[in-house]
Amino acid sequence: MNRGKPDEDEYWNSSKFNAFTFDDDDDDFTKLKESKKAVNSIRGLVEEDDDEDDVEKVSWSGEPVGSISWSVKETASSIRSTGETRKESFPKIDTTPSLPKQGSTYSLSSLFKGKGRTGGFSSFSESVSDTSARVYAPELRRPKAEYKDYVSEWNPEETVRRMQRGKGYSLERFRSLQDKLLLLDEAVSAHDGNTITAVLIYLKRSLNKEILFRELAEREIALRHYVHYLKEMGEQRLLVELFKSLGRTEDMALVQYKEHLNIKDENRRKDFLKSCLSLPFNPDDSTHVQDHYTLLERQIIIEENDKRANADIFKKYPRKASILNMPIITTLYYSCFYHYGESEGTYSSPANIRKTFKISEKQYILTALGARAKLKSWFDVDSLFNAKNWLGYTKKRSPVGFHRVVDILHKNNAPVQVLQEYLCLVDDTELKISLAQKYKCHDVIINTYKDLKDRQQLVVYRGKVERGSPEDRLIEQILGNTQIRWKN
Repeated sequence: MNRGKPDEDEYWNSSKFNAFTFDDDDDDFTKLKESKKAVNSIRGLVEEDDDEDDVEKVSWSGEPVGSISWSVKETASSIRSTGETRKESFPKIDTTPSLPKQGSTYSLSSLFKGKGRTGGFSSFSESVSDTSARVYAPELRRPKAEYKDYVSEWNPEETVRRMQRGKGYSLERFRSLQDKLLLLDEAVSAHDGNTITAVLIYLKRSLNKEILFRELAEREIALRHYVHYLKEMGEQRLLVELFKSLGRTEDMALVQYKEHLNIKDENRRKDFLKSCLSLPFNPDDSTHVQDHYTLLERQIIIEENDKRANADIFKKYPRKASILNMPIITTLYYSCFYHYGESEGTYSSPANIRKTFKISEKQYILTALGARAKLKSWFDVDSLFNAKNWLGYTKKRSPVGFHRVVDILHKNNAPVQVLQEYLCLVDDTELKISLAQKYKCHDVIINTYKDLKDRQQLVVYRGKVERGSPEDRLIEQILGNTQIRWKN
């Protein structure tokens, strides 16, 4: 469609659409409002797809969109725009970056309408984001130093330095065994654990394990890092092979023994521990493994028997947890709690457990004291400390200090009479008075001051007890005793 200049003005003045113009006299605010109006009017065209045939689409120049003359003008104007300066009040935009050479599948009208030339419908955001219609910003040239990072042939020193600084690096270029070992030696010389581990991981992946083991045998620091890495990653089999190749049989045996931690079934674990008895442990470790196997075997027997037991103690104090896989001291406490009166011939007897596992007297007394005091069995507590001398007299003796005995008794809510009996056996006078004050054992304090013949302290302490109480009367009786020779 070709119109003359008068016809064109008449067309725009009479049309229901107002063209958007860039008037030099308008200020920026007015232009912004007119821009918004123009976009809103176009948005209306996009949303009203049903009226597509009723409204004639026109370009900025007045030509119908999609006509041959419009396409020619659009192409010519796009070519001229690269060499001409636009006389607009908007900021200038450099469009010199290279556009895709293939023809765009979208026209200006199709972008706003959301339709491609192929006839398929797409959203406005999808059309704009399409790579064929996108204008790319010019890419900045990289510094020469960056190019050097990617094209240089790094030696071991430079590679390790880049690894330490967190820069990009590649270990794949170190292909020969000599280059790999030089890289490992350089990492060790840098004293950086992360770098050493990274190189070892690459060597583990790229070298035969026999060759790697042989070379690590001559590099103690790298070997320690490799062993630690395998332990952290849980690669037990490879660790066993490593120790075996190095002749470290004891370390190999310990690694194999630790496999029992991954066995959940108790009977299978017991069988595994039995197979470990033949491994080449050192004497101390061999004893430990033997005790572990014996203890688990005995725990399984005790557990099965106690599940079916109908004794009153199990009804009064129901078991809160299984004894399986518990430490030896926990097992002894359990035995002292539920099986204290049994003969030494039974597996669950405290005396049998003490003898089998060679538990010291001190450890046995402390464990049994806690269990029997928990049950408020004060007669059994006394029997733990009663000992006869060569004349047949009974005297209380303890491998631990009686002040610890008093603490354990107090934690288990022992009565005052029991506490006072064992407080009197504390050798240190100041400690005895301090504990007596802490646990409010007045008779112990009063008798201690009496034995010290310290009248002043006794008078002072009388002011701390209640008037008319048994303690007050006892102090009054002692102070009135004329046969006592007081020191003050």
